[in-house]
Amino acid sequence: MDYKTNRADHIEDFLVTVRTGQWFGWSDPDNKIYANVIVHDGGSKPTEQECIDGLAQMQSDFDSLSYVKAREKEYPSLGDIADAIFKKEAGDSTEFDALATKRTTIKNKYTKG
Repeated sequence: MDYKTNRADHIEDFLVTVRTGQWFGWSDPDNKIYANVIVHDGGSKPTEQECIDGLAQMQSDFDSLSYVKAREKEYPSLGDIADAIFKKEAGDSTEFDALATKRTTIKNKYTKG
């Protein structure tokens, strides 16, 4: 797992999703490649292609949601939104309208792709 982005970047990230518990390990922990995967629970070992495809799917799923993370960084805080709603209910919609415009700008900037 890439610790800066939390994006899966190794077959180990896929393997932990296959079954629960400590079902697998490495015959050489310093060289974590498919050939060194060992199974501890008596179950079957996924094929190398299943690991490659599974990791690719995890990466694709992560990448398809990158727009969400980008939007979250720029959206106004909940406190700002609550304050704007309170002021709007009191008769001043200036801040609320500005936040609605900002939200639309951000959504257009970071599209769902």
